[in-house]
Amino acid sequence: MASAFKSSLPLEVWAGVECTVNRVGEEYFDQLERNGHATRLDDLDLFAELGIQAIRYPVLWERIAPNGLENADWSWADERLERLWKLGIRPIVGLVHHGSGPRDTSLIDPEFPEKLAVFARAVAERYPWVTHYTPVNEPLTTARFSGMYGHWYPHGRDDLTFARALLGECRAIALSMQAIREVNPNAQLVQTEDLGKTYSTPKLAYQAEFENERRWLSLDLLCGRITPNHPMWGYLRYCGISEAELEVFLQNTCPPDIIGINHYLTSERFLDEHLENYPAWTHGGNGRDNYADVEAVRVCSEGLAGPRTLLQETWERYQLPLAVTEVHLSCTREEQLRWLQEVWNAAQELKDQGADVRAVTVWSLLGSYDWNSLLTRCVGYYEPGVFDLRSRSPRKTAIAKMVQDLAAGRKPNHPILETPGWWHRPARLVYPAVSCGNSRGAEGQRSRGGNGSRPLAIIGATGTLGRAFARLCEVRGISYRLLTRQDMDIANPASIEQVLTELQPWAVVNAAGYVRVDDAEREPHICLKINAEGPAILAAACAQHHIALLTFSSDLVFDGTVSNPYVETDTVAPLNVYGCSKVLAEKLVLQAYPASLVIRTSAFFGPWDEYNFVTIALRQLAAGNTFVAAEDAIVSPTYVPDLVHTSLDLLIDGENGLWHLANKGAVAWADLARLAAKKAGVSVNSLISVPSQELGFIAPRPAYSVLGSSRAELMPHLDSAISRYLEARS
Repeated sequence: MASAFKSSLPLEVWAGVECTVNRVGEEYFDQLERNGHATRLDDLDLFAELGIQAIRYPVLWERIAPNGLENADWSWADERLERLWKLGIRPIVGLVHHGSGPRDTSLIDPEFPEKLAVFARAVAERYPWVTHYTPVNEPLTTARFSGMYGHWYPHGRDDLTFARALLGECRAIALSMQAIREVNPNAQLVQTEDLGKTYSTPKLAYQAEFENERRWLSLDLLCGRITPNHPMWGYLRYCGISEAELEVFLQNTCPPDIIGINHYLTSERFLDEHLENYPAWTHGGNGRDNYADVEAVRVCSEGLAGPRTLLQETWERYQLPLAVTEVHLSCTREEQLRWLQEVWNAAQELKDQGADVRAVTVWSLLGSYDWNSLLTRCVGYYEPGVFDLRSRSPRKTAIAKMVQDLAAGRKPNHPILETPGWWHRPARLVYPAVSCGNSRGAEGQRSRGGNGSRPLAIIGATGTLGRAFARLCEVRGISYRLLTRQDMDIANPASIEQVLTELQPWAVVNAAGYVRVDDAEREPHICLKINAEGPAILAAACAQHHIALLTFSSDLVFDGTVSNPYVETDTVAPLNVYGCSKVLAEKLVLQAYPASLVIRTSAFFGPWDEYNFVTIALRQLAAGNTFVAAEDAIVSPTYVPDLVHTSLDLLIDGENGLWHLANKGAVAWADLARLAAKKAGVSVNSLISVPSQELGFIAPRPAYSVLGSSRAELMPHLDSAISRYLEARS
């Protein structure tokens, strides 16, 4: 390492709200409106409970003064910055976040820098106590998306528009900080940038080398490093930038007080001229060679450079204080936790070795919307963050507990952290593996083997649900043991005690049970023993061992006399023995162990068994065989993979009590068969719709058993589930 910096101060925990206001054509996409933080002041109190020291917080030009500074509305920022001050949280104020300013300007407007600086001065004058600023977030990334790739306004697709946008942003940062410091001389610049890395085949090494130099452009401009000898000087001149424009940055340097590194798993890329190995949408070129541009994690045999290497490269290049200013992963809950832990450990390790690393920022406190399309569409694709917004009020996820631990100096210790993230596991490779010459690719795996971790115990080895849990735990890297009734008899306390003592699981999933609804009418004692007594005994044992418990109930606890979806607080009134067994199970389990998670669900279908309604219907209809289904029983079909994934997330979050999980949608059984057949391109000529009473059921069933929720709407829509079911089956 080039030099050593020693600080006795611990690594700080910062946080941030995804607050992008970007422009696509004439439309503005505003994350604060989408996530509701625009109208929820109380969010700030929730953030304070995490123990964070600072927050990247928006006082955005487009929101405060869309119609000019003389018409600015400061009320929102006034109220929130005052609350942050009272809560003792230091705001790092952002002025433009992936945006391009009000409608009368753009990133390539020659006056953009001066216009932003006027706004910056007004902010500093109004809030003279604010000490940290990010005038423009990720200028290089924003310039690429707005000037090179055409995603955002002004939708340029050429080198000159990219260069003009980048220089305009960097000049705006320098002038804004100058204006701010005339009000507050001690104001600090926290300059963020998404730092990636590019790898390639030998043939494309020249392109990778160029991109690996270009990634530093915004920081090099601010630090006054772009001289005639700099590798990027010639490129910028080639783009059409004059020497005079570049010399402005040499004469007016504005080095960051803290360099903020944002890094995502998709930030590292691999370039390969062998187009036949990759889908067409990855193909592109530079005018000289055609090549695929793919996520390096999907092809590099050694894995990624990772956050520690990239932070070290930044420290060695600039010798300026560092912070990780965004940590977020759109994935399952345990992978979000693993990514945060890996970045935290990388920052801590580098700090311990002498680099001046100040903080790690937990990003997307409230999650984010439509980043899977790079904010080019507004379709409502939501990624949860520290809080999940799909509840009536923001709900803490397991990430919140981890943030609280880190902020308090405690080491997170959830057993799922023992397994490396998916980006380290072999299943990450979806293209032919290629060596990227990356010697640090295994950094996240050191001292972390998943085999010795406490497993998740799954009861129900022969059932659809138990096997689905095992299959998806395998995919998610969750250590598990799939248990048969011979392995553990939940009606036998001694059997339970032996297994819990031997396995020491962190949680138990009871996916077993008596499921033959009509047979239960003939043998109620057996149904009640398996469905109610066994789970109650299991709950008592889990309570004694302080082991989390997840068990399942049914929509058949209701009598169907309503016409709106049932929620968790609605009165139960089962019509049959099976429903009675589930009502009794809920009561006994929650009495014995109130921390249990009890999930009511409904009408399974999935891609991995041959005996669910949708699979049988499609098989019979495709063969031209008669298929009979009820036309008057309305249900909420549940796609098993969605159920398992969501259940696991809730279990990891430490949720308890009654929850309803079913895919959004209400449909009669016969209409479900029609819907699936239509999507599958199968004829419904042999489908016969009949009243339920003609099907000869022994056990009475409710005419309406649709599940809604007053706790959270976590499951995707039925239409999406059927499409994914068909894709998985094919």
